[in-house]
Amino acid sequence: MKKIPTKPAMKNIAILGSTGSIGRNAIDVILNFPDKFKVTYLAVNKNIELLSEQVKLLKPKGVAIFDKKRAEEFSKLVNGQVEVLSGEEGLLEIVSRDDVDIVLNSLVGFSGLKPTIRAIESKKRIALANKETLVVAGEIIKKLINENDVQLIPVDSEHNAIFQCLVGERISNVNKLILTASGGPFLNRDKSELENVSVEEALKHPNWKMGNKITIDSATLMNKGLEVIEAHWLFGLPVEKIKVVIHPQSIIHSMVEFVDGSIKAQLGVPDMKIPIQYALTYPDRVKASYGELDFTKIGQFTFLEPDLEKFECLKIAYEVAKLGGTYPTVLNAANEIAVDLFLNRKIKFTEIPKIIKKSLDAHKPKFNPDLEDILKVDAETRNFVKNLEGVD
Repeated sequence: MKKIPTKPAMKNIAILGSTGSIGRNAIDVILNFPDKFKVTYLAVNKNIELLSEQVKLLKPKGVAIFDKKRAEEFSKLVNGQVEVLSGEEGLLEIVSRDDVDIVLNSLVGFSGLKPTIRAIESKKRIALANKETLVVAGEIIKKLINENDVQLIPVDSEHNAIFQCLVGERISNVNKLILTASGGPFLNRDKSELENVSVEEALKHPNWKMGNKITIDSATLMNKGLEVIEAHWLFGLPVEKIKVVIHPQSIIHSMVEFVDGSIKAQLGVPDMKIPIQYALTYPDRVKASYGELDFTKIGQFTFLEPDLEKFECLKIAYEVAKLGGTYPTVLNAANEIAVDLFLNRKIKFTEIPKIIKKSLDAHKPKFNPDLEDILKVDAETRNFVKNLEGVD
């Protein structure tokens, strides 16, 4: 008798950061596969206007709103039509519920750490777009993943590319990871020209549409520095084996060089829906139409060494990656506050690396930190930056 194939079970998804760039792209992906995915929970910081539209579209069981005042407003707005949770405790609650199979964490910054930890402890698959989780607590996260036997699939295009290149390969056969970077909006600017660049100029990324914070990180190349640290923890390779190459076309999303000299690369149009879909459907590939590459129109690929004197943030990140301990926590916290100060026009673009260096110089590190140590250092660093002379 012919065996009738069983229908794959519907996967329930909680999207943390649903109103951000990754969250919105994830919703577009999920809507393409109504027989495969169901959004059961959404979580946002405070954008309840867009959240309201998403609730009408997706009809989730509940939402979590970090800003408690906005959560109260939203509760009155929906009048019991959907469960409303608030604050950090709301985020932690939804990722631990039984009606969640996959947690897509696209929260911005340090706020993504605790929900990732709770999701791992609750044995969910993690689709991780919050690189800061691994930057500040990579050792803790790796240990928890092993203890709870869960999958963590990177969503960032670079790490997702490496993940794809490593399918079927032994990590012991890897000689080098090659992270590609667009170079951002200031690739062809001289260092002397960066002193007075405007917020608007820094937010004009040549290839990707992203949130403000990550776009500024791309302009300073801190984004790539954070990715180096993230790759170290994701793939278990020393920092010395992780290289950054400028690739302005953003078609090759990253590469893996093996010990025999072979190199695998993952290519695709610069559309975040591709790595998001792969993270959600892994180990399967599902047909989608996000655009096809036409190599004849691309013409050529170019590659450049990053200028570490111009892009000081990348240089600092490499140094911090080698130091380890609580230094990456300081790097991340100082950068988050400095970027926010720049976006609010309180400091110049070139002051971002200066603030980070001052924070690192003032820090007394702790090695093999636990979560309490990391939380403490994060808070101390933020206070340090806010109290720096000349910072409003």
